[in-house]
Order: sequence, then C-alpha cells, then structure tokens
Amino acid sequence: MPDVKKLAGLMRDLEEQLVVCMRCGMCQSVCPLYAETGREADVARGKLALLDGLLQEMFKDPSGVKDRLDKCLLCGSCAAGCPSGVSVLEIFIKARAILTGYMGLSLAKKAVLRGMLVHPEIFDCLTEWASRLQKLFIKPANDLLGTSCARFASPIIAGRHFKPLTSKQFHQIAHRYHSQPGRSPIKVGFFIGCLIDKIFPHVAEAVMDVLQHHGVMVFIPDGQACCGIPALSAGDTTTFNNLLKHNLEIFDVQSFDYLVTACATCTSTLKKIWPIMAKDLPDSVEDRVNQLASRTLDINQFIVGQVGLETNEETKSRNTTPVTYHDPCHLKKSLGVYSEPRELIRANPDYNLHEMADPDWCCGLGGSFNIQYYGISSEIGSRKRDQVQATGCAAVATGCPACMLQLSDMLSQSNIDVSVIHPVEIYAKSLVRRS
Repeated sequence: MPDVKKLAGLMRDLEEQLVVCMRCGMCQSVCPLYAETGREADVARGKLALLDGLLQEMFKDPSGVKDRLDKCLLCGSCAAGCPSGVSVLEIFIKARAILTGYMGLSLAKKAVLRGMLVHPEIFDCLTEWASRLQKLFIKPANDLLGTSCARFASPIIAGRHFKPLTSKQFHQIAHRYHSQPGRSPIKVGFFIGCLIDKIFPHVAEAVMDVLQHHGVMVFIPDGQACCGIPALSAGDTTTFNNLLKHNLEIFDVQSFDYLVTACATCTSTLKKIWPIMAKDLPDSVEDRVNQLASRTLDINQFIVGQVGLETNEETKSRNTTPVTYHDPCHLKKSLGVYSEPRELIRANPDYNLHEMADPDWCCGLGGSFNIQYYGISSEIGSRKRDQVQATGCAAVATGCPACMLQLSDMLSQSNIDVSVIHPVEIYAKSLVRRS
C-alpha cells in the first residue's frame, strides 16, 4: 500500500516548484529528445504542464503519466538553460517517486533494484559469475573498441554493440592501491562506481597511477555500493536511501580530504542529488551528506585544481594522435566541469585535441532510457557519432563511462575505427612516458 502522507508531502513540494516554470519553451532548443521526436510531450515544458494536473491524472491514467515521465534522458540540458532556474531534474525525480509510490515497482525492477543492487555483495557475486558465462551468449564485434554483440536473438541486447563485463573487477584488486602518505599532504577517498568497477577497471587503474605519481594518499573502502541513480530514476526512493546510507557509512568524511570519482554521473549524483534527497532524512544524515558532497570532485577537476598538472612540451611527439572530446551532460551541465578534462588531454604531448561540433550535445544514453527507448537513444547517439567522425580523429575522449558505452556502441555498429578513452587515461599515459 502506498504511504498516502508521504505522497501528499511530495505532491505539495512538487506544486511549489512547478509555479516557477513560465512555459517559455527555451527547453525546446536544448532538449536532445525533442530534437529527434519534435513532440511537445517529450520536452520539459510539456512534462511540467502534465505534472500540473498530476493528482487527477495519476488516478485516471497512472501508466500513461509514468510513460511520459520515463521518456526523459535526465541529462539536465533543460535545467542548465532555463532562464527561470526551474529545478527540472528535482521535479522529475520527485514526480517519478510519487508515481512509483502509488503504482509500485514492476517485478523486474524490484528484482534488480531491491534484490540485487541494494546488496553490494550479491551484485558483485552475480556480475562476477555473469562475466564467466557471458562468452556463451556473446561474440566479438569490434576488436579496436572491444565491443561484443549477441550470439542469439535477445529482446534486450539484440542489435547492440556493447562492452562486455570485465573478467577482473576493480574492487577485487583495489587493495593493491591502498597507499601511505606521499609527498602530497592530500588524502582522497575513491568512489569507484558500478560501470568503472565492472566494465572499465582500466580507468580506475589510470586514476590510481595518476594519484600515486603525484604522491596522493588513497583510501578505497571495501563494500562500495552503487551511487543510487538507477534506483532514483525508477522512482525507488527506498532503495536509493538504503544505498546512500550504506555508502555514507563506509566513506567516513573524517577519513579523507576529498572524495574523487572518474564517473561524471556518480559525481553529479553524490554532489547534487544526494543533498536534495537527504532533505527528507534525519538531520544527522543530512549533515553528513552535505559534508561529503562539499568534498566530492570529479577526477579531472581534482587533478587540475588540487594537485596540478605536469606538462612537458619538450617531449612533444612528431606523430601525435588526433583526439576529440565529448562533454558528458552530468559533468558540464550539472557541475560546470569542461575545461579540466581538456587540460588533461593537452598535458599529453602525444595527443592533439580537435573540438567536434556541439561537444556538449547529449550522447543519448540516459541510463535506463537506453534500455527502454533504444531506438530513440540510438538516433541521438548517431548524431554524436557523426560529429566524432567529422573531426577525422583516431580517438574520442569523455569523462563518463556511460557515455563511453554509448559512443562505443554507435561507432562499432558503423565500423568506424575510433577508440574511446577517458581523459585520465590519456594523462596517465603521459606520466608513464616521462618516467
């Protein structure tokens, strides 16, 4: 049964925030979904208009309302360009929570979110077993990009080119990187993130190489859980709050100076979404969340702002690799981080940065959006693929593992031999070259 009092409270909060929207339509020009479909219902203004009558619509057609709200990338483009400062993401998240509270979770989502994701040890065990068995169901698709595709017809992965699960997850080798105080007085906690841990562990290893090179002491607690954004996107605040509290316990804010992560979405969730959702939690929890959020930095931002880059133009190679950069929505639009990743790329004399057209246009993944609306997600991703290809670059860098997945899929399906890499990997290579 839904908690009526809780739903009523969320509804009041929603109504107070909705009055800020002037229905000016500025969100139309920046919404990647609207650019593909041209439907008013798909843009933020259309969804906000729908939410004005949510109480009535929720009882008449809850599934219809939910379908329209789910059809959103949660990229933050509308919020970043809103002249009225409407907290669009917060509104959509609360609206999804209201609908999920009223309708409940589907059996599939309940199994994934409450049966697996909320229990890190179960999640880790299942993905470890899946990595061993996956070769029975998938086959290589593109060697350069390291992508695979389905061996057999599949309702979920058919037609996709995806990065397989790694055979050795980063949390399994993280103990190697626990370090003692170095020449830097800074100590950092490292939040791994699900995609980096289970698909891109080499990104985490590059982070460790860079931090160790700069003498930064690293703290990596065992038992890290998901940041919670998949649960929150599904409207499951129960799972989200459990994940928040779990991570808060293992990342004691007194144990480090900064919390760093190489995942744009994790950084944005910890720094922006956690404080929003913690308002409904006890004051003691909210205070700790705010402390943690204030110390959370994207790895690019941390290296440039707190450590300082090492550059040496004298070692510049004659045969540089041309690389372009894609701005993750959650990094540039949510956190304002866009110059720092480019500085990391430029610090490596073996790479030459070329800007693509519209580098901050969404890649189209959107987490669960890609699963539910793969056709539209691919159309948006195809635009980004074309922008990458037009640069003539041999590589594309981005600071978000989710964007890395989408770029790999789009490039692989079109047989475009452009590698996908994280800026911190490029910088780590430059340090190895000089050593």
